[in-house]
Amino acid sequence: MLLRVAYRMLGSVADAEDVVQDAWLRWTAADRGDVAVPAAFLRRTVTRLCLDHLKSARARREDYVGQWLPEPIVEDAPEDDVTLPLMLALERLSPLERAAFLLHDVFGESFEDIAGALGRDAAACRQLAARARAHVRSERPRYPVERAHGLEIARAFFAAARGGEIGALGALLADDVAMYSDGGGKRPAVARVLHGADEITRTHAALAKLARGRSAELLRYTLVNGLPGFVTREADGILQTTALLIEHGRVKAIYVMRNPDKLRHLAHLDA
Repeated sequence: MLLRVAYRMLGSVADAEDVVQDAWLRWTAADRGDVAVPAAFLRRTVTRLCLDHLKSARARREDYVGQWLPEPIVEDAPEDDVTLPLMLALERLSPLERAAFLLHDVFGESFEDIAGALGRDAAACRQLAARARAHVRSERPRYPVERAHGLEIARAFFAAARGGEIGALGALLADDVAMYSDGGGKRPAVARVLHGADEITRTHAALAKLARGRSAELLRYTLVNGLPGFVTREADGILQTTALLIEHGRVKAIYVMRNPDKLRHLAHLDA
């Protein structure tokens, strides 16, 4: 649970693990007689450490090369509805708003407990969560897709995109589809968001031509940050994840993670 809190605050698996480790060290050094509820103490500690971390993370984010996406989490049965679009919406909030929203709306903390973690009174925390909720409401899953159907669309998308079947690919896309690609300056990636089915099908047609004779290996179809998608080993030997936001049976958004630094924790999928 502490890792889930930290990851959703920071968008980084490695940073979340570091924060939880730091919180554990503080727990081992704490006077247990002063800790009434250990779980609350640890949640409060993790939240404060995340807030401290975000101060420097925002500065680093300004220097990031290309588009930024959170590190992908691959899980067949997500424990909550914090999907990738919602995580991107959380990025636009202030750290305090993000913490209040996650702790209350996602993890079910009372505003009284949140107040202790954020150093604000309960009323102020309630306002922080309300402001956050208003900003991210549109990114909550409005049209949840059944898992099996979502993975069926992911299979069709992979076959069409990697096989150069542009007509079939276009049939899967919403007219206003958008594509995001994060290479972090470490691997080639589209530097801007692509918009519209026409632009995205043209891009995939060009990529399919470049990849002739150097096909990627499909490792698994799965849920990536709560969205249907797949994990591949690309021609350069490095992993890649693709997540698809699906609405009304069409692909509304495509999120491609190519930054190798953000894929190290998925090495076990390539075993």
